[in-house]
Amino acid sequence: MSPLQRHRLIDRLGAYGSVLCAIHCALLPLVVALLPALGLATLASDGFERGFVVFASLLGLGSLMWGYHRHRVVRALWLLVPGLLVLWTAVLYPPLHHALVPHAIAMTVGGTLVGLGHIANLRLNHRHVHDASCVH
Repeated sequence: MSPLQRHRLIDRLGAYGSVLCAIHCALLPLVVALLPALGLATLASDGFERGFVVFASLLGLGSLMWGYHRHRVVRALWLLVPGLLVLWTAVLYPPLHHALVPHAIAMTVGGTLVGLGHIANLRLNHRHVHDASCVH
């Protein structure tokens, strides 16, 4: 697998993961009572949430920084960085973290922005043409 194919795979993984995160966060208030009965209470735990935000941050920043180095357009980062800030605020700011509906809205918005950042990066990489102005 070439580095470009690997990068596209990582970006797609990030985009799909962010969409799943947004769906998870949007539906969590509706199914929070069912999770313990189904044995899935760990999906609502603080540790799972923090771990996912750490993973999304590392994957997103690594992938989009590599993409920026390639295409030199900040559009994808303008989506990713605010999305990560919203996610980290929702996880680390106690009044927001403990309010069920506002927390779910913040996590949904943050996950959506991160996913859109990955999609924008995929499109920018796909449109990139190698010529004499390339820095890489």
